Amino acid sequence: MARHDLRPIIKLRSTAGTGYTYVTQKSRRNDPDRMVLRKYDPVAGRHVDFREER
Repeated sequence: MARHDLRPIIKLRSTAGTGYTYVTQKSRRNDPDRMVLRKYDPVAGRHVDFREER
């Protein structure tokens, strides 16, 4: 149960509007705010920003 307290599972949704998501974990201690990562969107065919949603 303590495993998810420090490293919750989050979804990263594409800002390109394609609906593509990545699922990952993050550290609440290092990144308390919402994450934004630049990753590849295979639907859009290019790298775009992916924002954390809860």
